[in-house]
Amino acid sequence: MKFLPSSLVARTSLLLIVGLGVVELAGLGIHALDRLDMAERSQMHDYQMQVFSIYRTIAETKPEDRQNVIDDLHIPSSTTVLLLSMPDQEVHSHKTPPPFFAMGGPAFQERFRPGPNEVAPNGGLFGPPSPMQGGPDSHPPGDMEPFPAPEHSFPHPEGPEGWRLPGGEERPRFQDSFPGGRWAFLPTSLYPREIWTGQELRTHSTSLLLPDGQCWVVVRYVMPLPNPFEAPTFIIAFLVMSLCGGTLIVWATRRLIAPVTTLANAAEALGRDVNSSTVLPENGPSEIRRAAIAFNTMSMRIRRFVSDRTLMLTAIGHDLRTPITRLKLRAEFIDDDELRNKMLADLDEMEAMVAATLAFGRDSASDEQVVSLDLRALLQTIMDEAAEGHPDHADNLIYESPTTPVRIMARSVALKRALNNLILNALKYGNGAHVTLIPPSPKKEKDRYARIIVEDNGPGLPEDSLDRVFEPFVRIETSRNRETGGTGLGLSIARTILRAQGGDVCLQNRAEGGLRAIITLAA
Repeated sequence: MKFLPSSLVARTSLLLIVGLGVVELAGLGIHALDRLDMAERSQMHDYQMQVFSIYRTIAETKPEDRQNVIDDLHIPSSTTVLLLSMPDQEVHSHKTPPPFFAMGGPAFQERFRPGPNEVAPNGGLFGPPSPMQGGPDSHPPGDMEPFPAPEHSFPHPEGPEGWRLPGGEERPRFQDSFPGGRWAFLPTSLYPREIWTGQELRTHSTSLLLPDGQCWVVVRYVMPLPNPFEAPTFIIAFLVMSLCGGTLIVWATRRLIAPVTTLANAAEALGRDVNSSTVLPENGPSEIRRAAIAFNTMSMRIRRFVSDRTLMLTAIGHDLRTPITRLKLRAEFIDDDELRNKMLADLDEMEAMVAATLAFGRDSASDEQVVSLDLRALLQTIMDEAAEGHPDHADNLIYESPTTPVRIMARSVALKRALNNLILNALKYGNGAHVTLIPPSPKKEKDRYARIIVEDNGPGLPEDSLDRVFEPFVRIETSRNRETGGTGLGLSIARTILRAQGGDVCLQNRAEGGLRAIITLAA
């Protein structure tokens, strides 16, 4: 995917950071929900306390002064207080049992009766009145009889559960009704006769019938929308956790991926130079240790294979020189001039092949040091030497170079031999060479390669032979035959040298005729 970073470290870090962010958001979301729930509970508690305070103030005031008292109260903008002749009609409400401390009053005794095996606190519903339940209203009506007290009292301080309404309807649990923790501080004479509560969306309504039974106190409260981000610590905590977690993830990922980078660098060095002495440390986790051992074993086997092949070629070439020399001496005693000349020509060709084989072996086993050199100057030297060696084709040798030096790290002698082979090859089979040096682009960090293009005007090559001509001793008879003096090792030697230095070469047929060699070298 195009939007993903290219490196393994960046991708792994990005994946883990995104996962960390999701987990943090989930945790902070749960925390925010808890905060919202606590905030709503706190707001409801404040609302209940506000209702109690407003009711008490109005209940203690003379009927003719109640509206003036409401006007003088400091009521928040989210709260509305009304005096009505009936419960709130704008918000759907339902009748709520009175608070526990109001039990025993007339409203309670008219509303509730206990069920079987039930008893109220203080030893019985109609036992001796408690200090909070004084007055004649504490005694039961004539049609009710007291029930015996059970062995265990009720576990809930609000009072018994399961009391039924006169029609057999089960009344709501006291803890679900309007809380009445502060109603105990009211005199019995100020208890509300009825309480109606309701809610629509975020609007809460409480309607309380005053003790005189003539007027209702309606308190509406619009609960503000919750804001989980109200506390600055919420965002700060998220940013701090994300920063710390992201830093730790990037550090850990780089530490874990570092052996992979080391392995890639070692493989690249081995590809550039098979004789590279890079050895990976065989330590760390088991998987990394196994990869390092496998790489070291592979590189050792490759070096040994190349060394054995090079030594074999060099030995064969060296041993052939002696019999070739003897055959040349014997050929001189042949009386037939034509036969003698043919035999000497064959021996000369064999000697040239042996010399090329020895040169190929020397280049493969070269231990020349890598130095910094100016590629522009090196090509200029090769073109000057080619013009001096082939003065009849000097006009067909064209070199286009940049205005600034192009510096690369390479083995100068080996690189000069490879470039010289390619340029002389174009000169020999194309009657000229057009060489162009293209420096690496400074804007592309991943494309740090210098390019050399060598073009000729020869017959070109078949498409299926453009890569095969780089194999040792391969010659295309239509253009690279024995009469030209070629041995089939020039291109193979050039590509071996270039690849050993981190470069490469490929051939293309030109549309206008001739061959184009494209050489790339790491800058």
